[in-house]
Amino acid sequence: MASAATTVPENVLKKRRRNDAIKKRADSFKTKEAGRKKERRERAFRNAESYVKEYRQRERMLIRCRRQARAAGNYFVEPQANLILVVRIRGIMGVSPKVRKVLQLLRLRQIHNATFVKVNKATLQMLQWVIPYVAFGYPNQKTVRELIYKRGFGKVNKQRIPLTDNSIIEKSLAKASKGRIICIEDLIHEIFTVGPNFKEANNFLWPFKLSSPNGGFSKKLLHYNEGGEAGNREDKINALIHRMI
Repeated sequence: MASAATTVPENVLKKRRRNDAIKKRADSFKTKEAGRKKERRERAFRNAESYVKEYRQRERMLIRCRRQARAAGNYFVEPQANLILVVRIRGIMGVSPKVRKVLQLLRLRQIHNATFVKVNKATLQMLQWVIPYVAFGYPNQKTVRELIYKRGFGKVNKQRIPLTDNSIIEKSLAKASKGRIICIEDLIHEIFTVGPNFKEANNFLWPFKLSSPNGGFSKKLLHYNEGGEAGNREDKINALIHRMI
C-alpha cells in the first residue's frame, strides 16, 4: 500500500517564498552596488589623471613664461594667488575681543590650527586685524595635498571624522557640488583651484590641527619681514607647513 503524500504546511511555504524574495532583492542590490562602486573608482581614477595633467601643464606654462621673460630681459609677474593658508601661531593671552572674533570667523580657535581662505577684499581685511597672531601665505599643490592626506578630517553631523574612505566625501559633498566632488582628489583639486564649490569643500574640512614646527619658532612677536614669524610670508608658508605636518 502506497504511503500518503507528505504535505507541507502553508505557513512554511509562505516563509520559504518570503525568504527567497528577500534573498533575490539582496543579491540584486549587491550586484548594482558593486557596479556603482566600480564606476565610482574608475571615475575617480580618471579625474586624478586629468588633475595631474592639468597641474603639469600649468607648471610648464609658468616655467616657459619665466624663461621667455628672462631671455627678453624683462620681469615675469607671477599670477595672483587665489588661495591663502592661515596658521595660528599664538595663544589667547592678551587677545582683544575684536581679534578673538576674527580668529573665530577664520575657524582658528586653537594654537597651531590651520585653515584655507579664499582671497578677496573681506578676507584680506580680516587678516590685517590678526597679523600678530597668525602666519599665512600661498600654498602650492603639494602642501594642499599633504595637508588633506595626512591631517585631513571631515565634518559629518558636527563630528570630526577622518577621511579614510571616498564614500565619506561623496555622501557629504556629492549633492552640494552636483557630483563634482566624489573622492579625495576632487576635494584637493577644488581647494587648490578655488573652484565653484570651494565654500562647501572648505566648510566640510575640519580645521587642521598641526604640531609645533621642527626646530621651533624664532620670534613670534615680530613680523616675518623683521625676522619673526607672524604675517604674510607668501610662498615661504610651504616650508613652515612641512615642518608642522
